[in-house]
Amino acid sequence: MEELFKLIKGGNKPSLIAAFVNSFLGIIKGVAFFFTGNVAMFAEMMHSFGDAANQFFVFIGSALSKKAPTPRFPNGYGRIVNLVCLGAVLIVAILSYETIKEGWHHFLHPATESSGVAIALGVLTLGFVLELFVLNKAAKEVLHEVGVERKGIAIVQSAKYLKRAKPATKLVWMEDLVATSGNLLAFLAIVIAYFTDFYRLEGIVSIIIGLMMFYVVGRVFLDNARGAIGETDEEMLVHIGNLVMEDPHVKDIARLEVIKEGEFLHVELIAETDPSLSLAYLDDVRDHLTTLLLNQKGVTKVTMAFDEDDGDRAWKHTVTKPETEKGMI
Repeated sequence: MEELFKLIKGGNKPSLIAAFVNSFLGIIKGVAFFFTGNVAMFAEMMHSFGDAANQFFVFIGSALSKKAPTPRFPNGYGRIVNLVCLGAVLIVAILSYETIKEGWHHFLHPATESSGVAIALGVLTLGFVLELFVLNKAAKEVLHEVGVERKGIAIVQSAKYLKRAKPATKLVWMEDLVATSGNLLAFLAIVIAYFTDFYRLEGIVSIIIGLMMFYVVGRVFLDNARGAIGETDEEMLVHIGNLVMEDPHVKDIARLEVIKEGEFLHVELIAETDPSLSLAYLDDVRDHLTTLLLNQKGVTKVTMAFDEDDGDRAWKHTVTKPETEKGMI
């Protein structure tokens, strides 16, 4: 039980906050839809419930991914978060389809009048504010995860570094960007329809919201499919390779892999060195390099071996290091 609480404590905080916020918004949007019958409100209700389910799953997956390696699973449980994200997007895909279908039905058979406009607009305004709050929290978490100092508006700045964020945080950021935009679009659709009697617009907006949800499904699916298979972190591979090559005892790198295991990185290295060095000396070199690599951001496992230098230079990457708060790792 103690281990379970420890794992839950290590779960992705933005996803848990987002899950509770979207559950609350889904309920009040459902009540608003019941009283108004507004299809744009229906789309937002489906969107909020879909995001809430997604984010609860992601929180659980991010917590379980922190479980320590076992003899049966020596590489740990890092990829669980990728598998959970793959499962979670199926929920969003189903709700996206229902949202588009309802929007198309409303476009073909629009309402002849709009009721409960004040209720709908009030709920959407509240939704916009809360979703923007969650999006800002996720943006700050992105900057924290990549080690970049916040300058200006976090939401705008974090978009540049989103690719390097953890899978769970990236999912929350993308879903809440779409959710915030969806609230705004639904608000505008209801206002315009009320003053112009162009009620088909609510159906069009519902379709747009559904398509935005499908876009998130596609992006998240591709990102986490690569992670579940075992994707190389190209940027960290070059950075780690150059760190190793700075050691005077390393002549070349015969093999280097930096594999993403969920939120973590596992490094496998075969370094070429002078064959005249003793095993005891190389053991000290390996201890030094292992400690150095484990101090790099996200690296949790290092496997290293040595081979004699063959005289041919295989490592030809230039020095490029990831940014941190001070510019370099």
